[in-house]
Amino acid sequence: MIQTCNELKTGRLAGIKKLTLRESLRTFPSEILDLADSLEVLDLSQNRLDTLPDDFGRLKKLKILFLSDNNFTKIPEVLSECPNLTMIGFKSNQISTFPEDALPLHTRWLILTDNRIEKLPDSTGKLDKLQKLMLAGNYITRLPDTMQQCKNLELLRLSANRLEYLPDWLFDLPKLAWLACAGNPCMATDVHDAKSLAEIAWEDVSLHEALGEGASGIISRAKITDDTHAAIKVFKGDVTSDGYPSDEMSASIAAGKHHNLNTPHGKITDHPDEKEALVFPLIPAIYCNLGNPPSLESCTRDIYDDETSFSFPRMMRILSDVASAAEHLHQRGVNHGDLYAHNILIDKEGHSLLGDFGAATCYDKSTYGHAFEQLEVRAFGCLMEELLERCDRSSENESEKIAALEQLREKCLSRTVKKRPLFDEIHRVLSKLV
Repeated sequence: MIQTCNELKTGRLAGIKKLTLRESLRTFPSEILDLADSLEVLDLSQNRLDTLPDDFGRLKKLKILFLSDNNFTKIPEVLSECPNLTMIGFKSNQISTFPEDALPLHTRWLILTDNRIEKLPDSTGKLDKLQKLMLAGNYITRLPDTMQQCKNLELLRLSANRLEYLPDWLFDLPKLAWLACAGNPCMATDVHDAKSLAEIAWEDVSLHEALGEGASGIISRAKITDDTHAAIKVFKGDVTSDGYPSDEMSASIAAGKHHNLNTPHGKITDHPDEKEALVFPLIPAIYCNLGNPPSLESCTRDIYDDETSFSFPRMMRILSDVASAAEHLHQRGVNHGDLYAHNILIDKEGHSLLGDFGAATCYDKSTYGHAFEQLEVRAFGCLMEELLERCDRSSENESEKIAALEQLREKCLSRTVKKRPLFDEIHRVLSKLV
């Protein structure tokens, strides 16, 4: 719900917990500070603000702040005075200055996508509660070594920056599971052969209704002139929260074909707006998403409908299929980067398709070895944990197998990254339990 400045100034919003204003604001409305006793969520995105008032810290109950699509060039240091502020969003501003100690020490979720940041402050390492850090689309050349103290960091987006190398300590962070770093000088380039895809002329495509829209593009139902039904993703071309769409295309192609992956089989030529587009198989309607994306509260973990439950055989089919897909990807030097239930489609038997390569990274195995894979194994461990929590355990015949699964889960979630199993071992263990 969007409120108005008139409602704010006339006092009609007294006691409100969530405030959203979209009125091309150039100055911060001082009346917002009068809501200090109640305000928990403040969304001033899509305005023209470039500063916050010096007494912004009066908002002692504020938990979430969105200031995306404004004109900030500097992260306001006054944020550090907000004792309950845990989620901060400055996507698509013009930020180049990130002062030391500008943020509350209890920050959990920080969004700085699509700015002009060249350097992170050393004080980033003090954010020991930080779980989710979105930095895609900046000018960052190196990460401060102090960040190795961010022991709770789980999701990190570094794509579309200027990183010359990834520090060794990054791959030792005990909870890091979802990492995206394509579109940097230190990562592999030209790893795919687009010629391996069939070329389909735009004039041969009949586009129908939209099936969905993500950060990087719009997916629509389509029919090719040879009566083939397909799904076509037309890329927007802008930097997203995960990185460049071109890197998503590269990873989708590099992933190759596998019966548990949703990867393209064709590429559109001669799009009228000169946009890139890929052709995917049309997934039957019997498939649905395994889970839902994280909420503001869950931060890094997917959420599920209250009634969600899995029989043991169905759970095993899902886990086996996803492990097989991940094994295939890492054999080809592709880190999915977003291995989540909400990116997995399942049917009623549990046959699974892993898709959405927006956060994927193509890496050189001779340089990085198993480092990327062992981070992604933790993401798989989180998936195991979520499914085991929702598994129907009414049958005593499967108690030993469930115990073995729980043991495997703990290995996947090991805080010592190099002790985690690889996906080929995980797949073998799961195959014995089916």
